[in-house]
Amino acid sequence: MTGNVTSIHPWPRTGMVVGHSHTTRPAAAVDPEPVAVDLGSAHLRIWLGAGGVLSVPVGQSLRTSVVRRGRIVDGSACAAELRRLLREHRTPVPVGALVVACRPVLATAADQEAARRVLTAVFAPSRLLFVDSVRAGAIGAGAAAGTLLLADVGAQLTEVAVLEEGRVVAARRADVGTRDLNHAVTTAMLADTTAGLIRELRQEPALRPMISASLARGLIVVGDGATRPDLTARLVATLGASVHRAASPRTAALAGARLAAVAATRHPAAD
Repeated sequence: MTGNVTSIHPWPRTGMVVGHSHTTRPAAAVDPEPVAVDLGSAHLRIWLGAGGVLSVPVGQSLRTSVVRRGRIVDGSACAAELRRLLREHRTPVPVGALVVACRPVLATAADQEAARRVLTAVFAPSRLLFVDSVRAGAIGAGAAAGTLLLADVGAQLTEVAVLEEGRVVAARRADVGTRDLNHAVTTAMLADTTAGLIRELRQEPALRPMISASLARGLIVVGDGATRPDLTARLVATLGASVHRAASPRTAALAGARLAAVAATRHPAAD
């Protein structure tokens, strides 16, 4: 891989004991551990604190996918897949937990409502919070501070966003991803699509200084596309900038949602 492509590592876990409470209240009064969920187009992933991470390929036992291009297309089947995944795990999910779920950037109100219905049916949460997947990816990659440009090249969706101190300032998305590479879409085309989304953002005068500054820092790439050296090399050549891959790019968004869930339980006023 080109020398202009480097890996970035997630935040250290210093001071964080996942799965254990630091409260002095009686055991019966301890709030249930939070849950993080990433309903991706390739995998449904759940973080259960001490229970670890559960993952199942989308539609593994079904004729059609339950999530397509970042959108839930069959809510009842999606809920059934999540319940099946949880049944196969030994630790039950406590009722009333805080749930933080990844949401594709620029998701519509209908898309979010579909996700809300599924997650409410499966987890019966006390609170349900959504975090943009690009923001979660930046947090999970340990790169949320400052101004940055992040690309999440997933299985069926490519998202690009400008973030300032962890907040999404502007974003673009395209309904194409690594699963399309077997259907007349080349890696070069996918990289060029990603670069094209960045050029669209750069056409907005107010964003140009931020994008220039973030490209000087280097493009952050998460998602399955970050695991493909030919794609990241093409981005380096096309953008004329360095590319930084998350150390665990496929699960960066879930890791970010996990950190957001832990933070929300400790600082509920900051939701």
